[in-house]
Amino acid sequence: MASSTGSRTPSPDDRAGDTPAAGWSRRRLMAGAAALAGAAVPVAAGRAAAAPATAPTAAGTAGAAEGAPFPAVSVRPGDARYPDLVRGTNQRWTARPGSVHLVASTEQVRDAVQRAVDGGKRLTVRGGGHCYEDFVFNDAVETVIDLSEMTAVRYDERRGAFEVQAGATLTDVYERLYKAYGVVVPGGVCYSVGVGGHVSGGGWGMLCRRDGLIVDHLYAVEVVVVDARRQARAVIATREPDDPHRDLWWAHTGGGGGNFGVVTRYWFRSPGATGTTPDTLLPKPPAEVLLSAVSWPWESMTEQAVTRLVRNYGAWHEAHATAGGPYDGLVANLSLNHRSNGQIGLLTQLDATVPDARGLLDAFLRAVSDGVDVPHGALTSAMGEHGPMPEFATPRRLPWLQATRYLGVTNSVLVDPTLRGDQKSAYQRRNIPERQIATMYRHLTRTDFANPNAMVLLSSYGAAVNSVSRTATASVHRDSAFKLLYQTYWNAADDDAANITWLREIYEDVYAGTGGVPVSDENTDGCYVNYPDIDLSDPGRNRSGVPWSTLYYGENYPRLQRVKAAWDPADFFRHGQSIRLPGR
Repeated sequence: MASSTGSRTPSPDDRAGDTPAAGWSRRRLMAGAAALAGAAVPVAAGRAAAAPATAPTAAGTAGAAEGAPFPAVSVRPGDARYPDLVRGTNQRWTARPGSVHLVASTEQVRDAVQRAVDGGKRLTVRGGGHCYEDFVFNDAVETVIDLSEMTAVRYDERRGAFEVQAGATLTDVYERLYKAYGVVVPGGVCYSVGVGGHVSGGGWGMLCRRDGLIVDHLYAVEVVVVDARRQARAVIATREPDDPHRDLWWAHTGGGGGNFGVVTRYWFRSPGATGTTPDTLLPKPPAEVLLSAVSWPWESMTEQAVTRLVRNYGAWHEAHATAGGPYDGLVANLSLNHRSNGQIGLLTQLDATVPDARGLLDAFLRAVSDGVDVPHGALTSAMGEHGPMPEFATPRRLPWLQATRYLGVTNSVLVDPTLRGDQKSAYQRRNIPERQIATMYRHLTRTDFANPNAMVLLSSYGAAVNSVSRTATASVHRDSAFKLLYQTYWNAADDDAANITWLREIYEDVYAGTGGVPVSDENTDGCYVNYPDIDLSDPGRNRSGVPWSTLYYGENYPRLQRVKAAWDPADFFRHGQSIRLPGR
């Protein structure tokens, strides 16, 4: 793990108490847009049914937020603002709810949830708008709660932790934590991902091998829940061993959005911390990083060359999957773009403060290129969430925050109002077998389908991530070397069928030996819940006999079901792949 710094032990009142939200930072009407590798699953919910179960004691109920900057705003059809508030980043997903509630405090969220419960309304919640499926915006939704005005990032002296409201985007968090305190949480790449869903799904990012997942630093969470009496209330749950609500905290360390309630606030402090000032409570990012961006021209890449490149990348990561080496500060994304893109790309970030950082980076690039008979050059094509980066053909040193801003906003796809997309994922414990690379190559070079934005993205994992046990958090994938994101972006509805079909075919063909999905075996270990894929629930597409819940959560799923039964006994908060109540 990254940091061993910390703070005092909170009092029982801290852990369960009635502390109001305070200190809102800047406000904005709408969160930004982009569906990227660090993407998040916004909270979603559904209509409640009566349930006899008894919810946990109210001892951990949080108090109403004070000082909200504006009254809750309800936007309905016919309002000029309505079209902007009923769609996510992915324009495949839109809705026609009766109302959208813009909220600015925990109390306003609680009131909006209660009204939906009392009215029997199907409720969903928007954070940053990056959900890869229709869990927020769909034909069934009747009420949407929009958290985009809840953006505070501040130090909470009472809890000795950093409070982050659930509507804040990653750029809000990085800018405030680093500028004011010199610390960071190891979250995702895209600047406009909302923390509400990103954190609850685990939270991968460019510092993961050095500092772990963002949930590895989560101290507490505030959630508006609905109990068996159909009453909405706000509850704070912490990781303190004696907190009676600790299971609710645990469920939000990778249990996914839309399962237990509406997250309104998170608090972050690294575990085992011993410091007493804010600048000692979370990891400090590298003062500088080395960025490298290189590419290989598709026109010169034979199947043998592609196979060697992918195998080199996988072998390096398999050899460096354990924490404690000089490469803990390195993360690299290998973009296997469709041949129509023109290039295959490799983006690498390395902590520039480690001894001989440039030598380490050069050695990594040599290892990945070894035996590939095509020299790499500048990256001049856009790839996924990143634009062309020819200036990084020779590695360059940048201050950490400058590099983070750059990587978050280098492609117009981030703000494309016509963006449509589809995604799938896999965790890789060991190197990719050559037969699977051959399948990827066949689909990436097809001539009956051409899209420069179709790709398989290989991203670094392991090291600090793997130093946490599979059950310590709800994020179960703790022994993988790298992960895969299969994705395609396009702009016109007429192209939906071709892109969705291509993505399904490459994915199901790669994993044909295990029923069309990456089951947990010696090579693969399921899927990333923050890249949700509804096809995993379809036995016609997932023929493995392994349910979607196991692919996402592994052995942690039964415990998540018990948390669901305790905190959402009426199954009010639900979506297409939400945690099911036990026995369902």
